[in-house]
This record gives sequence, C-alpha cells and structure tokens, in this order.
Amino acid sequence: MNCYRLKEAPPEEKPYEKFEHCGPSCLSDAELLAIILRSGTRDKDAYALASEVLRLCPFEKGLTGLYHLSLAELMSVSGIGRVKAIQLKCIGELAGRLRRKSNGRLQSFTDPASLAGYYTDMLVHEEVEYVYCVLLDAKNRIIGEELLTKGTASASLVSSREVFIKAVSFHASAFVLIHNHPGGDPSPSGEDVKVTRLLAEGGEILGIPLLDHIIIGHSAFFSFLEGGML
Repeated sequence: MNCYRLKEAPPEEKPYEKFEHCGPSCLSDAELLAIILRSGTRDKDAYALASEVLRLCPFEKGLTGLYHLSLAELMSVSGIGRVKAIQLKCIGELAGRLRRKSNGRLQSFTDPASLAGYYTDMLVHEEVEYVYCVLLDAKNRIIGEELLTKGTASASLVSSREVFIKAVSFHASAFVLIHNHPGGDPSPSGEDVKVTRLLAEGGEILGIPLLDHIIIGHSAFFSFLEGGML
C-alpha cells in the first residue's frame, strides 16, 4: 500500500473499510493508529502519519514504543500537535491499564520474573523513576505496596527508616524493593548496590529480610537475588 496515497487505494485496503469487513484483528498497528488519528497533513495521510509515529522510538518500534515517547517527541512529527500527542499518550496508558487488569492483581512473590513482569506493565513507559516497596507475609503473599519515591535520580534517595516503618506498620515478614530505570538499562548502579546492602543489613537486624531488589528496564529486568547479590 502506498501510504501517501491512501485515498487511491482499493476500498478493501482502506482502514475503515477493512475494519468493517474483517474486524480490528486484521488491521496493522499503523492502520489502527490511522483510524484513531483520523486525519493527516497536506503531504501525508493518516496512515503515513501513523507509520511515522510508530518508527519514532529508537529502541522499540510499534505501538509499545508509544510508552517511551514524551509529548515533545511526539509533537516533533509534522502533523502531530498537542491534542494528538495527548491522545497518543492516552492510548498507551489505556493499553497498559487494560493489560494490568486482564493479568489480575499479583497475589504473591514466587520468583523475580513474576514480580518483574507485573511491575514492567506499570513502569516500563514511565519517564521518571518510581521506587516501590512490596510487603510480604510469612508465606510471601503480598499484603501491601508502598510508593517510596517518584522522580528521583536514583534509588539512593530511598530512606531506610521509611521502608522499615512501612514494613512494621503492615506487620510484614519480608519485603521486596522495585524501581525502574527510565533510560532502559536495568543494570544496577553503584548507588543501587549501596542502598540494597543497607536495606539487607537493616532487614537482617530487624528480622524483616529484603528478599530481592528488582530493577525494571525497557525490555529486561535485573534481580539482585538472581544475580547472587543478596
């Protein structure tokens, strides 16, 4: 399909008609996005505009790349103004919420991958750092979740005192620390290692062990437990 001449395409190749005849599952990412965008510019139609948006993220193409793009990055595309940029970000947020809803609420900490998968859906598209404390009972069932910090440069700004106040208030038997690296690389920094050691030492003294510290990246995660660092 010549995406710059969509009006000249056969009816069965046009997104709206294709949707009516075959349903949404038959549409490509660009066709789905073209229907939502509705219009393009003088030089390119909605399909061409959608295709350009889907190529914008340098490390993840397709609809999931919308998670990682800022409003400014979306608006750098000719034809994407403030309103369409906000619409695109809302599409990414809706997709994430629907996926988390369908996955259901995580009930327990069984292995790092299960917890990482759940929080990846929450955090992979965030542009700032979030640090969570997941509180567990004696059978590693999740009894609470607390957001410790948001928008900080590193997990080193986490207060050990605050973590253990939360743990005691929930009568937790153990806890897991989780945070994201907005840059995409889940490799732990020196400060990440330092704060993990401090929390592990404090947990050992108080009898509320740190079971893992999981760092969420764009397409991978790092577990201190699996890495032999806990």
